[in-house]
Amino acid sequence: MKVRRSRGRDPLGLRRVLSDRLLPALVAAMALLAALTLAGARGAADLAGRWEGGAATALTVQLPHGARAERALAALAAMPEIAEARLADPARLAALLRPWLGEAPAIPLPTIIELRLARLPPDAGALAARIAAAVPGAAVEAHGVWVARLLALARSLEAVAFAALLLVAGIATAVVAVAVRAGIAARREAIALLHALGATDGDIAGRFAGRVALLVGLGALAGTLLAAPVLVGFADLAAPLSGGRAAEGLLDLPWAGLPWAELALLPPAAALIGWLTAQVTLRRWLRRLP
Repeated sequence: MKVRRSRGRDPLGLRRVLSDRLLPALVAAMALLAALTLAGARGAADLAGRWEGGAATALTVQLPHGARAERALAALAAMPEIAEARLADPARLAALLRPWLGEAPAIPLPTIIELRLARLPPDAGALAARIAAAVPGAAVEAHGVWVARLLALARSLEAVAFAALLLVAGIATAVVAVAVRAGIAARREAIALLHALGATDGDIAGRFAGRVALLVGLGALAGTLLAAPVLVGFADLAAPLSGGRAAEGLLDLPWAGLPWAELALLPPAAALIGWLTAQVTLRRWLRRLP
């Protein structure tokens, strides 16, 4: 026998035993956390990529007074690790030093060569020593040491974010399983009667799973929508770190910069977790019936 699935009937009383408030509220809170975690992982990955391709591969070489810049540029350009070597703009250098030296500095400004590496070196100190040997008397400022630490921190934050996402998914699974068990306990006699009359395990489990998936999906959708303005605020605060600028008004907020693809997957992924958890939980209980 199959349990009828007409819209007006609820033979198992699932609308009463599976609350349409508590379960979606709990899932919404977890979806909010999951959305923040996803955005954090995405932001950490973007910053790591920017640092790895930017400051980590940038070095500056200060030449001693009277050194020939052309000879130094030729020696540096011949090194295979260096993708580009160019003289720093004197006007830009003077503008950077103006707050400390004034408009007309009493000392001559040093000659600065900006280097762009082909890739992030495994040992920034060894490369700096080679550059100093190729250009005697030059002072090398390598950014790779502190950038490598920032990269390690960003990668660690990314890994922690994904671990937290798995933890949220595990907690959501446990919450759904508890809700389904509570529903089974409340409707034990009705389920056992329908099972004894010939209702299939798939039909009974399908009704539970459908109801749970609907509630979980709606809760996840609400949590994701609540997370969107929070994420926009965080993205606006982090804009200067990624080369952008802070918004001047509501219309300038970086809505397009949110990880919409990942956020759009949260409600269906949550509904799928709820459906699978309900199916597994109820089928295991039905197997113990005579």
